[in-house]
Amino acid sequence: MFLKALTLKGFKSFADPTTLVFEPGVTVIVGPNGSGKSNVVDAVAWTLGAQAPTSVRSAKMEDVIFAGTASRAALGRAEVSLSIDNSSRLLPIEFEEVTITRTLFRSGDSTYAINGVPCRLLDIQ
Repeated sequence: MFLKALTLKGFKSFADPTTLVFEPGVTVIVGPNGSGKSNVVDAVAWTLGAQAPTSVRSAKMEDVIFAGTASRAALGRAEVSLSIDNSSRLLPIEFEEVTITRTLFRSGDSTYAINGVPCRLLDIQ
């Protein structure tokens, strides 16, 4: 089992949809200060159910939604999907690839899904 891909849409500094593809083995993320390295780690924790804003380095949960810049408007939601290779069947689910998605809207509503099917945080945990 390994993390296959991470897709971020409107999460913190990732205003544009961004997909990071991982291969089995060791993967590192490098870059200069302010390039979003820590936001990638926050995205994984957040998608897997982090409930406290401080656990994703925010004052309030709404802060994970892209806030906008001088040249770009704020977005209305943040969405992160983790795709996991489950060919070894370590996860108790029938699929060879499992995608866990969390979406947070500016209204405060939050949804979770496994392979596109809405679910509860308890199901993910």
